[in-house]
Amino acid sequence: PSPRSCQPNGSSEEALRCEIEELKRKDLVLDQEIAELLSEGYSMEELEQHISLLHEYNDIKDAGQMLLGKLAVIRGVTTKELYPEYDLEVND
Repeated sequence: PSPRSCQPNGSSEEALRCEIEELKRKDLVLDQEIAELLSEGYSMEELEQHISLLHEYNDIKDAGQMLLGKLAVIRGVTTKELYPEYDLEVND
């Protein structure tokens, strides 16, 4: 079945069944991606370290975005207007 083939018929039981099916599909995809990375020579420890560093990066980025948001409110501008002042790209 395609990833979006399960359409709940309105009942909460059917919705839960569809959600479980979708999670199982996602789990399978992730298992396949892990297997592919392992076959390319990566170790589980290396992958776990990479994931840990990504979490740390995202936490720091979230804190920066929060600070930019607060500064934008204080100045009465949008966050986007502050980006050039701090040499940030919109995609940062």
